[in-house]
Amino acid sequence: MQAIINSINSINKKIGIFASWFSGLLVILVIYDVFMRYIFKLSTPWIMELEWHLFSILFLLGSAFTFQVDRHVRVDLFYSKLSPKEKARTNLVGNLLFLLPWCLFIMKYSFDYAWQSYQIGEGSPDPGGLPYRFVIKFCIVLGFFLLALQAISNSMECIQMLRNKNFKEESWEQ
Repeated sequence: MQAIINSINSINKKIGIFASWFSGLLVILVIYDVFMRYIFKLSTPWIMELEWHLFSILFLLGSAFTFQVDRHVRVDLFYSKLSPKEKARTNLVGNLLFLLPWCLFIMKYSFDYAWQSYQIGEGSPDPGGLPYRFVIKFCIVLGFFLLALQAISNSMECIQMLRNKNFKEESWEQ
């Protein structure tokens, strides 16, 4: 079980670090776009589209790693007051009842959406926009697939922790 956890975590870490580089590219692109728009009064559709494509890739491919390192948004009314074992139970139930089914639902419908886009060769409707819009649509599928994998890894970690009879609650932070 630990080998599976390590593999999933390693994959999502590498992809998350790769996706983080898109934030730097996005900053450079936005600065360029603003400069060109306000100084030279020039604007091109492909630059604006590339901005939201880079943001989408950053968000979609980075979300699993963000979840892995517990830096995702959490509505924390009671969670912070729970013991580590109670947190593990809460995470396990949340992963299995909410996150995994949601990921599967999104993957199924976004795959159909992306596949249809691929079949028609969808590009930007704007003149001068980016071609191959299906690529960004397939990133939705990939992003939720990676998030589902991370939910499986996190669930397996919770199960390991809950099964461990010699577990010291102070040593587990999640």
